[in-house]
Amino acid sequence: MSDLIPRIAITPGEPAGIGPDLCVMSSHTVFQCQPVLYCDPELILSRARQLDISVDLQRVDFSSPAYIPAPGQLFVEPVKLETTVIAGVADPGNAGYVLEALTQATHACLSGNCQALCTGPIHKGIINQAGIQFSGHTEFLGELSGGTPVMMLASPAMRVALLTTHIPLQDVAKQVTEARIKQVLSILHQDLVNRFGLANPRILVCGLNPHAGEGGHMGREEVDIIEPALAQLRQQGMLLIGPLPADTVFTPHHLQQCDVVLAMYHDQGLPPLKQTGFGKAVNVTLGLPIIRTSVDHGTALDLAATGKIDTGSFQVAIELATSLANNNHTHES
Repeated sequence: MSDLIPRIAITPGEPAGIGPDLCVMSSHTVFQCQPVLYCDPELILSRARQLDISVDLQRVDFSSPAYIPAPGQLFVEPVKLETTVIAGVADPGNAGYVLEALTQATHACLSGNCQALCTGPIHKGIINQAGIQFSGHTEFLGELSGGTPVMMLASPAMRVALLTTHIPLQDVAKQVTEARIKQVLSILHQDLVNRFGLANPRILVCGLNPHAGEGGHMGREEVDIIEPALAQLRQQGMLLIGPLPADTVFTPHHLQQCDVVLAMYHDQGLPPLKQTGFGKAVNVTLGLPIIRTSVDHGTALDLAATGKIDTGSFQVAIELATSLANNNHTHES
């Protein structure tokens, strides 16, 4: 059973951005999976012409076993664009298309046609301009699949998970509750064990306030909320360190002693990771019934169709999705 090749559903994301470029420019890289693009075939063919890269585009056959494509071969499950795409010019008219591709790819993973989902960058602002309430991939996938998503980014140097994701900074403190902390840490611990194969992961937890609240003199969240939640989870056997001041957490001394850092909010945890690993980091959504990875960057509209992009994060995201799919198959067997 170990020789089965997983199918990885891929959504290029914003059609005017670099997502289609990533697919085309990576088409001659041999992955240990069968990538399946959920998009409009003409979008890929058009971008390939603009980039002067030859591709052999074929419709996927889910009734046949997956296999590793030849260099330049791409498989697609067609999703029709809603309006013409101009590289570099995002159009709200295609917002529905972006979400439909994501929906179909997710359903393919839920049904077992694909074993993991790898997403390209989207433009949240353009989707909202179309009148569709949308706060991000992570939240959308949670609603779609019925899971409780936890956002984690992984680079060669570190892993960083987030207690809260795409919400205004003024709302963060209200979301730092005992219930939320215990829920997120339980999901984080479980997926690190089951999907990443870490027998007893060491999780370092940031405080919310500067200096982790200075014993309650610079904020009470650490004393009243975070520490009690950690104490209860330690009684269940979790290895939890903290809460610690976020300004000293991302130092070699601490990072060498943990498997993941849990940050309280988006911009507390991600700047250190992206500073050290941008272009090599992967976004992983934990807590879902499916495996999902993503690039660590945005749509880069100004670079679309130029060929002047780094495909590193995209390729690492596919490789990690493949590895996690294989791990998942081993556990299920």
